[in-house]
Amino acid sequence: MPYTLPKLPYDYNALEPHMDEETLRIHHDKHHKGYVDGLNKAAQALEKSRKDNDFALVKHYERELAFNGSGHILHTLFWENLAPNAKDKPCGELLAQIEKDFGSYDAFKTQFTKAAAAVEGSGWSILAYHPMLCRLDILQCEKHQNLTVWGCQPLLILDVWEHAYYLKHQNKRPEYIESFWKICNWDKVEARFSHCCKCK
Repeated sequence: MPYTLPKLPYDYNALEPHMDEETLRIHHDKHHKGYVDGLNKAAQALEKSRKDNDFALVKHYERELAFNGSGHILHTLFWENLAPNAKDKPCGELLAQIEKDFGSYDAFKTQFTKAAAAVEGSGWSILAYHPMLCRLDILQCEKHQNLTVWGCQPLLILDVWEHAYYLKHQNKRPEYIESFWKICNWDKVEARFSHCCKCK
């Protein structure tokens, strides 16, 4: 079965004024679709290689699989991380874990914000849970597949590639990050955290 572009869980204009409709349409319909198309192309090429027992381009298509597959997965999680009328902060077990691992919610938010602003070039800022370590951590992910930690579960994902914000915020990434906090879907993040805790 080919990989498919998921529908957004809200209307294109639902995140206004924090994320504009035009950017959302281009980001989802063009950029995310590009990763899905690249992922399908790489998967099909590797399937053909297996059938033909011809692996001359295996290194190339494994890279394409990692890049486009990571882009597809992170974008899918990112869309779910956004919501109109979102609450200000997490609660319950997730908030308790944040306070345990970062000292306070405000300390976490500051570190996440600074990490997102400091990503070099294109990439992501991610709040992840490590089941083996039983703790939360903030990761900077350059491109999609670089600087990852094996076994970590992404909970909160912020896309800081320029295509995510340039039409509205131009080169003002910190302004875009501040807008993100106003549409952060903490209910979804809490659900992901709860699922991770059950899978220890």
